[in-house]
Amino acid sequence: MNNYEYIIASLPEITTGWKFGEKGPEDYIEEIVSLCSGKDRKLIEFLLGGYCDDMLNADFYAQALTHKDRFIKEFFRFDLNVRNAKVRFLNKALGRPADKDVLTFGEDAAPSVAEAASADFDEAPALENVLNQEDILSRERGIDDLMWEKIDSLTTFNYFDIDAILGFIAKMNIVARWFRLDEQTGREMFKRLVDEVRGTFKGVEYQG
Repeated sequence: MNNYEYIIASLPEITTGWKFGEKGPEDYIEEIVSLCSGKDRKLIEFLLGGYCDDMLNADFYAQALTHKDRFIKEFFRFDLNVRNAKVRFLNKALGRPADKDVLTFGEDAAPSVAEAASADFDEAPALENVLNQEDILSRERGIDDLMWEKIDSLTTFNYFDIDAILGFIAKMNIVARWFRLDEQTGREMFKRLVDEVRGTFKGVEYQG
């Protein structure tokens, strides 16, 4: 039996600037997982896998784009589109071919994967405006704000189900990222962005 109502009622209300207290993001996620069924734990595990750079390869996104869970499918389609847009943006800044290291699914991909990957990216204009900001931190904040809005749109009518929980965990990861940022991290942000182009997806090697 699922405990969705109990789990969701016990979660804190978070915003992009929310601060952690004694408990960190891992503590909240661990508590959530302990209350979920085995089936839902697998969904959470898959979602969390998307935050591990070593997992971000074609096989992972092929699974995500055809996943049975709507939140996972749409969330990672958005994530893939954002990552590809960032790669193209940095390719332009570095004078590299526009589609170098962009993860796409061609003729060899399953039709369902190719169809999902080629679906309209409605947020593309908004993302382009964010990427064109000169300030690196503002750019990163803008991208995460778009991600937050996407999570909201995917969970608008999900009050007491697993997708509401997945949305909370995805937001928790955004909050945790900014909570950990400090001045030194800010100064190194551009280096991180360039490093993403050099190895955004597992198996990509860049010789600069």
